[in-house]
Amino acid sequence: MKQKDFIFNLGLLIFLNLLVKPFWMLGVDVGVQNSVGAENYGLYFSINNFALLFYMVLDMGTANFNNRNIARNTQLLDKHLSNIIVLRILLGIAYFAVIFAVGALIGYRGNQLRLLFWIGLNQFLSVFLLYVRSNISALLMFKTDSVISVTDKLLMILFCGMLLWGNVTEQPFRIEWFVWSQTVAYLITIAIALGIVLKKAHLRRLNWNPAFFIVILKKSFPYALVTLLMACYYRMDSVLLERMLPAGVGAEQSGIYASAFRLLDVLTMVAYLFSVILLPLFSKMLKQKEDIQPVVRTSFSLLFLFSVSAVVILYVYRQPLIQLFYPDIVDESVAVFRLIILGLIPISMNYLFGTLLTANGSMKQLNIIALVGIVINVTVNLLLIPKMMAIGSAIASFCTQFTVAFLQFLFTLRIIGLPFSSLPWLRSIVFLAILLPVAAFAPTVLHFSVIWQLLLLAAFALALGFATGLVNFKEVKEFGIRN
Repeated sequence: MKQKDFIFNLGLLIFLNLLVKPFWMLGVDVGVQNSVGAENYGLYFSINNFALLFYMVLDMGTANFNNRNIARNTQLLDKHLSNIIVLRILLGIAYFAVIFAVGALIGYRGNQLRLLFWIGLNQFLSVFLLYVRSNISALLMFKTDSVISVTDKLLMILFCGMLLWGNVTEQPFRIEWFVWSQTVAYLITIAIALGIVLKKAHLRRLNWNPAFFIVILKKSFPYALVTLLMACYYRMDSVLLERMLPAGVGAEQSGIYASAFRLLDVLTMVAYLFSVILLPLFSKMLKQKEDIQPVVRTSFSLLFLFSVSAVVILYVYRQPLIQLFYPDIVDESVAVFRLIILGLIPISMNYLFGTLLTANGSMKQLNIIALVGIVINVTVNLLLIPKMMAIGSAIASFCTQFTVAFLQFLFTLRIIGLPFSSLPWLRSIVFLAILLPVAAFAPTVLHFSVIWQLLLLAAFALALGFATGLVNFKEVKEFGIRN
């Protein structure tokens, strides 16, 4: 892949996702929470994150393993596809057994278990879609993958939009409608994505091959373990909130946490999109012993520019921003948001350095780092939730993400041999030193609407990134990625 193709594909992927997913999360998702209330949405959010804790059982690391392996050995697509589809169905059965057993153990009953079933089904469909997409991206069909990546959200916007604002029913919106809309959207998107892959793979039949299943599970287990551990420290906060606090209070606090977390989740999406393209590229480059420094340096510059700009600007404008989306829980949500948004910077770096370590196959080190993250997250949550509730979980989240990012960076220097001086540290410091005071004083000197102030500051941050040399036109243009 030529460097201009890398930039174009990355730009297309980010553009399509920024066009669709923020509207989904800050429009439809917010509309759902405001319609059903913080307590009902908080229950959904908590159960959804509970289901995500057992993501490993559904995936067993096969998506990341498959992405890395097919990118290096495209001739294996036919063989792997016919076997892994059957394997994923078996994993789905095991997943439902686990979530219902653990759910009953921690006290889920009645409507909670019914909601868990549909959420679990959506998780199965989501992971199956991710596996199918891993084949598309591993074949370097990034344009196609970019379109597929937003198809399910476009369908959800259509379905939920009609139910929320289309006057198609006289009943008040129910959280179950939200979940069922996701189910239908996933099924349609899977059908489209699978059709594309089958054209490339020429699949004739599915294979029942227990020996192959065991081999794949052994090879992908390290990827599965790191996925489980990362899900625990990233998603456990709301589950602990809902379970540790009294009935009603826990669900409400989980809903407040969700309102602040949602904005972080939208922004995290941009960093995640980098990893979607970088994983197969890093895998191929490392195998062919190509110089990865230009790609790492450019990706670091772009991620630093994005994450630091977003954190600084949104921290300054946190009050009017939360007021815009959640008029009923402004003070509570602002208190959580001002802490949780800080995590965007380390999370963005995780998607760079963690992806590089994954592409290198350094799964033991990643699992050690993730285990440290869990210990920190659980410990801080257990100490702070009883006293500080959702704010305590926000503190735990930031402490965890910062520690994980720092450790991943250190392991990258040691294992990959990336020179510390290869990253633009001085330019990053200069960029931050200028942006901070400008953003801090902007509300006192700008007297037009908040939205226009945000857009103006975002444009200033982008221009400042180029002016300080943090993002270098020549550097972006000249670095190469070759087959």
